[in-house]
Order: sequence, then C-alpha cells, then structure tokens
Amino acid sequence: MTLDRFAPAIFVLLWSTGWVVAKYAAMHSEPFTFLAIRYTFSALAFLALCLALKAKWPDRATVWRAVYSGFFLHGFYLAAIWWAIANGVPAGISGVIAAMQPLLTAMAAPFLIGERLQPTQKLGLALGFFGIIIAVSPKLLEPATADLMHAAVPLTINLIGMASVTYGTIYQKKHLHSGDLKAIATLQYLGALAITVPLALAFENLHFDGTIEAFAALAWSVIGLSMGGIGLLLYLIRRGQVSRAASLIYLMPPTVAIEAFIAFGEPLTLPLILGTVVVVTGVYLTNRKSVQAIEA
Repeated sequence: MTLDRFAPAIFVLLWSTGWVVAKYAAMHSEPFTFLAIRYTFSALAFLALCLALKAKWPDRATVWRAVYSGFFLHGFYLAAIWWAIANGVPAGISGVIAAMQPLLTAMAAPFLIGERLQPTQKLGLALGFFGIIIAVSPKLLEPATADLMHAAVPLTINLIGMASVTYGTIYQKKHLHSGDLKAIATLQYLGALAITVPLALAFENLHFDGTIEAFAALAWSVIGLSMGGIGLLLYLIRRGQVSRAASLIYLMPPTVAIEAFIAFGEPLTLPLILGTVVVVTGVYLTNRKSVQAIEA
C-alpha cells in the first residue's frame, strides 16, 4: 500500500530527469549508440537482479510478448524521439507531442482492452493536455518553431514514436498482466536492443566519448530511468488503468522546467506556472481513487 501511494510521485521525479540526461548525453554520444549501450546495461542489470532474487521466468509465449512490447515501449519510442529532436523538431513542439500520449492511450484503450473512462477522467485528461499547451506556449512562439515545416520528416517520426509508446503501454496491460516484472523488464530491453542496435550500426559511427560526464549520464539512465522509472511504470500499468498511468506523463514538462530552474537557473514563466496548476488538476481528476473502471 505504501508503494501504491508514493509510486506515482517517485515515477514522475525519476522519469522527468530523462530530459536533463538526454541533454548531457547528446554532447557525448550519438543517440542510437547511447540508447543501445543503455539498453544493454539495463538488460544485464535486470538479469543480475533476476538471478540474485531467483525470479521465475515466464513461459515461451510470454517471453516473446515481453520482447515484442519492449520493441515499442522502449526501443522505437526513445529512438524516434531522440532522432527527431536531433534533426530539427523544437523541444517545445516535442513536449506537446509527448503530452499527446495520455489522450492517445485514453482513445485507444476502449477499443483494444475495453477500458472505459468516467466523465471526470475524461475531463482530467483534457485539462492535462490544455495545461501543457499553456505551459509551453512561450516555446511555441520561438523563432525556431517557424522553421517547423522544414522538419516534416522528423516531426512525423516524433509522432510515430508517441504512437509506438501508446501501443506498447496498452499491449503491456493486455498481454503482460501477470508474471515477474523483473524478468519481463529484462526481456523488454532485449526487444529494445533489437531496434536500437541495427539503427546505430546503419546510421551512426558508434561515437561515445567515454568521459566522466558520459558515464554519469549512462549510469543514471540505467539505474534511475531504466530500472527505477520503467520498473515503476510497469508496476503502475499492472496495478491500475493504463489511462491513469499514462496521465502522469502530463507532469513531465512542468517538472523538468522546475528542475531546470533549480539546477540551471532557467526562469519559471507565468504560463508555465499557470499551466502546471491546470496539469496537476487534470492528473488528480484522472487518478481519483474513487473512480471505478472496467478492467480488461
């Protein structure tokens, strides 16, 4: 019960640091190469955890489902996002696209897993999305946004990446509702490697400069994000509605902005503050414990 109470907040804090880590990692490594290294160490870390705790491995059918879900939930999702930003999609636009995931999940869940939302949850999801629009509105007016049409292909890839993580999240809920999460996570990172390794070999020079900063970013990516953040996300998906779990993504851009203010002194704008209030309200409505939903 204690984990149920604090897991959402811990997940948001951990996952939000991914944007900061990505900023540092981009200075020291190519995106696909960094992700391939990260997923390799993540798979090994979870494997060691499975062996140490004598985790029960799933049957063959579940093994393939776990690998398949990892292809979308981790591999193609982050590969698409990182490549898109590196090739012209402004960070503000990418943030808005990231905020589309809860809405996409809520729209797809009724058709794929029979999950129904009550009116207050629908209102919460809508408020969360509009809160994100308010929060990032200054970035949408930056000069770089005017060149968005020149980034048509990266923008499309960014959108496909969000569709990928949405599908992976729903697939996780539908097909991986039982079994040891440590074993499932191990297999999912193998699925992620199945996409990132070929991409790195085909399109990059496998550059990783090996500096202290690069290894620090890698260490946090593995321990804080891949093990902590993803572990909690899988737990939240299993324990509740996928729409409720996905709604936590709304909290990421405001949380990252606050972290940037504390760490780098970046200003907190009025739209960001107002948007954050709206986002928090929306997430609260979506995750109210009194809600009773049809589970798959």
